[in-house]
Amino acid sequence: MKFGIIRERKNPPDRRVVFTPSELVKLKEQFPQAEIKVESSDIRIFSDEEYRKLGFDVTDDLSDCDVLLGVKEVPIDALLPNKKYFFFSHTIKKQPHNKNLLVACLEKNIRLLDHETIVNESNHRLIGFGRYAGIVGAYNGFRAFGIKYELFNLPKAETLADKVALIERLRRPMLPPIKIVLTGYGKVGMGAKEILDAMKIKQVSVEDYLTKTYDKPVYTQIDVLDYNKRKDGTVVSKEDFYQNPQEYVSDFERFTKVSDIYIAGHFYGNGAPVILTRDMLNSPHNKIKVVADISCDIEGPIECTLRSSTIAEPFYGYYPSEGREVDVNHPGAIVVMAVDNLPCELPKDASEGFGQMFLEHVIPAFYNNDKDGILERAKITENGKLTERFKYLQDYVDGK
Repeated sequence: MKFGIIRERKNPPDRRVVFTPSELVKLKEQFPQAEIKVESSDIRIFSDEEYRKLGFDVTDDLSDCDVLLGVKEVPIDALLPNKKYFFFSHTIKKQPHNKNLLVACLEKNIRLLDHETIVNESNHRLIGFGRYAGIVGAYNGFRAFGIKYELFNLPKAETLADKVALIERLRRPMLPPIKIVLTGYGKVGMGAKEILDAMKIKQVSVEDYLTKTYDKPVYTQIDVLDYNKRKDGTVVSKEDFYQNPQEYVSDFERFTKVSDIYIAGHFYGNGAPVILTRDMLNSPHNKIKVVADISCDIEGPIECTLRSSTIAEPFYGYYPSEGREVDVNHPGAIVVMAVDNLPCELPKDASEGFGQMFLEHVIPAFYNNDKDGILERAKITENGKLTERFKYLQDYVDGK
């Protein structure tokens, strides 16, 4: 089996990579029979020379590789026919802008395996950049707060070397006694929590957060039943919420009345209630002035997230009385951070973590006859057709 690490070609440039030089060494140690080539790149966070020094073949030609590993979508004209590809295709939710990419994979007889579709038997994702989205998103939330109140000016995360450098910068400012509410207990939410804990911000219970005042910053991390309630008033389980989301409404307003910063790191399922509404934000009782929407679902559960923002321009203002975007410095603006590619700002750490997960969960499947079904479940296309698991994409492919 010959693996090829492809050059990222999407714009804006993405400096991440599936395998760092050191992780490729571990791959070779565990699977000596594996052959590896690295496509030359002048933007990757790890230089060509770093791979060469560890004995890897750096080249411009990967045509003899069996499996090609990338991060972001591969431009159609760069796709090599009859290969196995791993990358984030952003097609499984029928994203309009990537329909032609999926069509091209079918036409070129490519076996496409999406990082997002690498799941275990319980359908839980095994790899991703969520933790690093949470880390950078929380950092950006504090950066936005400093700008909003002209208290401090943190550098962009992309200018810092790694997570350690982010934390070191965050420990410098003296924060007022603010309250921070964090939604989500997945990889994104727990990544954001890493930052809050590293800053030594005290975590408090939901009840104390809602009822007590503090002389130092505090935060609370909440789950779906903390910010949603059943319409009929009955108290049930998380399983009921996931099975019957239409029977619930948001109970988040009790947090908007006491919070200064909202960090959104939840997973939002179809049919679930809107979490943070325009009415909540426009209420005279609302205290939230910064929303770090890491989940970044446009027209989704956070109604001030009007659009995704960029690493170059990460913040915009939201004027709740009119429900529209305004300048971030507008006195009545709530500052929104909604960057949809946050891990790109921490390419070294994100690449290291991603490679560890890929080596643990995916590479063994190539050498154990895929005994756990990892590769089989992840396949979107094969032999010029959609696999059974992804047949629901047929009307998307057909343009219907």
